[in-house]
Amino acid sequence: MTRFRHVLLACTALFAAPAAAQTTPPVAAPAPATSTPATPAAVTDVDPALWVVRDEDTTIYLFGTVHLLKPGLGWFDEAVKDAFDASDTLVVEMIEPNPQEMQALVGRTAMAAPGKGLSTHLTPEQQTKLGAALQSVGAPPTAMEPFEPWFASTVIALMPLPALGYDPSKGVDNELQAAARAASKRVEALETAEQQIGFFDSLPLPVQTRILVKTVDEFDDVGPTIDRMVREWGAGDPDALAATMNEQMLEVPEAARALLTDRNARWADWIDARMERPGTVFMAVGAGHLAGEGSVQQQLRRHDLTATREAY
Repeated sequence: MTRFRHVLLACTALFAAPAAAQTTPPVAAPAPATSTPATPAAVTDVDPALWVVRDEDTTIYLFGTVHLLKPGLGWFDEAVKDAFDASDTLVVEMIEPNPQEMQALVGRTAMAAPGKGLSTHLTPEQQTKLGAALQSVGAPPTAMEPFEPWFASTVIALMPLPALGYDPSKGVDNELQAAARAASKRVEALETAEQQIGFFDSLPLPVQTRILVKTVDEFDDVGPTIDRMVREWGAGDPDALAATMNEQMLEVPEAARALLTDRNARWADWIDARMERPGTVFMAVGAGHLAGEGSVQQQLRRHDLTATREAY
């Protein structure tokens, strides 16, 4: 498989849902029409993987999240719930700013320079494909023209998902943060919104454009691809998840380094430092960061730390 589509799907669904993508996008897929009230989905039990790093007085659980999910998956139970309940602190990738701050941040970073709209980076054939993808979800073909390629890629990767039943409000991160607030747990973030946007915005424009072109080329594959990744996450199969996602990221090594391996190394440094203080921490990051070569678990070996898989 050489599906480059996984790069953006991984970023939006399983790595770090980019801060820009968590705002209200400039265009959105129309909600599917229904003639009868929706009935609640049956709950399907899933068992995502959970790891733990321990010493005499410190415990850090590592849990891979999915930032967008369909309703009806029962993941917050058994070992995951026990580990969460035992923790005094929840650590997530990012705590989202309020909508006004986020919109301002996107406005500062996502807009193309004057005379450098999106079409200036694309061939006529690529522009035609982009316009067709946008029109297929009810957006004008020039909707992305004012933006830089990184932002267009992120939004386009998300646009088909609502019609397929995926809902950011049902994402693991949101549910964990709500549960932490309800239980008066401390909530900390590994990164800021500015940093997460910066990982994308700092990519060279040719790299951003390559990602955009591949995203558009495989626009129609979004449903089966994300369905497969969520199944692998729910089955607690990080090896399969890595095979589906991380190998494809190597097709653009600059993106893989900025979005994945460099961040994993920094987070392993954070864990190593945190082990110096007593307490119990539930660390929830995109599942792609805990799978495959260069994962957080592998990076921990540099610090002589071992992450052990918890049994259900």
